[in-house]
Amino acid sequence: MSRRDKLTGIFADTSRELAAANFSGEGDGGRVLAGPVRTMGLALDRMDQEARELQEALKAGEKVVELDPELIDSSFVRDRLDGEVTATDDLVRSIEENGQEVPILVRQHPDLEGRYQVAYGHRRLRAVRLLKRKVRAVVRQLTDNELVVAQGIENTARKDLSYIERALFAASLENHDFSRDVIMQALSTDKTELSKLLSVAKGIPSGIVKAIGAAPSMGRRRWMELAEKIAEPKVLETARNAIQKPEFGPLSSDERFMLILAEVSKKPQREQTVSEWKPHGGKVAGKIKDNGKAYTLSLKTAGVDEGFGAFLTGRLDDLYADWQASSKSKQE
Repeated sequence: MSRRDKLTGIFADTSRELAAANFSGEGDGGRVLAGPVRTMGLALDRMDQEARELQEALKAGEKVVELDPELIDSSFVRDRLDGEVTATDDLVRSIEENGQEVPILVRQHPDLEGRYQVAYGHRRLRAVRLLKRKVRAVVRQLTDNELVVAQGIENTARKDLSYIERALFAASLENHDFSRDVIMQALSTDKTELSKLLSVAKGIPSGIVKAIGAAPSMGRRRWMELAEKIAEPKVLETARNAIQKPEFGPLSSDERFMLILAEVSKKPQREQTVSEWKPHGGKVAGKIKDNGKAYTLSLKTAGVDEGFGAFLTGRLDDLYADWQASSKSKQE
């Protein structure tokens, strides 16, 4: 394969997959949501930019080289909750059988001479490192802005990041003082969608997010629902308690999310109140329990008050009618 073909693959592959990724629906039935539809226009603009970058790369004489993976450090912005790979992963098996077909993109490390920093291809780097092979890479001069844009675009194109990982990536970029324009470019999104991503990242404590994990099947709607519900301190405590349940740990990431969402969606039970009633001069005594769903009156009678229970039962219809009339008059 010629150098031109290799570089064409690097850029064109990202552009095609980015276009396809933005038409994948969220939720039931593959429904296409407004956010991805708006994002599609931005993705198409990126395709033209990728073509221009290809021409510039060819003119600059860029080529695919082999590097020692131990000389390559991760990006300074984390974009995954779980980026680990094992010998059984499909990516590792594929590289072992077919070789590393798609190069990673790196830059010279800005602070450490002789070392490199990944723009994209973190999982490929880990896979190659696990296989104890040289990693195929394109080395390019990149500013911090260009690195995070390349990192975000590649992840968006390959759908590597779940919704919450995209949200955390956006928040991390903001914490590193990148402008909103750079963050939108990195995530191929617009102002409205970026605001939603940031609100989710800021609305859900990191401890809960780490406990849940990437939850790859959970989209924007459900994460926003969770963020809205746990804004109330009592509900947030419910979510934290759910994490401590013994059945929580063995679940998949998606299942852990759904367990927490189910717990915080339960209507709070009214605390049961217990009171006692005893008339002046009588021997009867009553115990009243009320939990909002059931109202229980139990009577203890003795001596001449033994018939009070039967008397009360016979008056229930009249008492209920009196209560209805009283309630109606209050409403008027």
